[in-house]
Amino acid sequence: MLRLSAFADEISKDLTEQLDVLESESIRFMELRGVWGKNVVELDDGELKRIRQSLGPGGFGVSAIGSPIGKIGIEDPFEPHLDVFRRVLDIAVALESPYIRLFSFYIPKGKQPESYRNQVLDRLSAMLEAADGSGVVLLHENESGIYGNTAERCRDLLDSLTNLNLRAIFDPANFVQQRQRPYSECYPLLEEYIEYCHIKDALMTDGKVVPAGEGDGEVRELL
Repeated sequence: MLRLSAFADEISKDLTEQLDVLESESIRFMELRGVWGKNVVELDDGELKRIRQSLGPGGFGVSAIGSPIGKIGIEDPFEPHLDVFRRVLDIAVALESPYIRLFSFYIPKGKQPESYRNQVLDRLSAMLEAADGSGVVLLHENESGIYGNTAERCRDLLDSLTNLNLRAIFDPANFVQQRQRPYSECYPLLEEYIEYCHIKDALMTDGKVVPAGEGDGEVRELL
């Protein structure tokens, strides 16, 4: 069953207004990335309780935790980041979110991503190990600038970490920004791993994000 969701922090910082707009669009799920001006990783236990209490009466759910995990440099210290991941894992469990979005670390400009492959795999493996038994699935997004920004490197990560708790977020606009055609080139490589799809489009000429269907993201074909 497909579930429509939204990054509700793009509506408002206020949770009530977020939910009111989702209600008006008949959307019952939110990918929680930020609320009350805070990133999701900054929320304390009291704020998580407020979120749960607000979601329940309207029948809303959290489709995924839109975390910034993996959005640090591959050469940055990892242990403090792993501690942040463990907190995000607690947040996902508290809000009954089945997924956590994450990334595969920014590669220094001018460096070859392949030279960092083993380090990326080690870091992702550590997070998979930390999440083991939680019931939460980790979703890798193909963000620009990170190791897994192309379909080929995404596939390599997913093949190498043969763990059912690591799946793919497919973002067509991000592939366009790598000069890759999302449906005709990327989808065949990643189809078996795709768990979650962003409805997002961009232009091949300059990478500019545009409304879905108005760019080169092959969104209609993908859907």
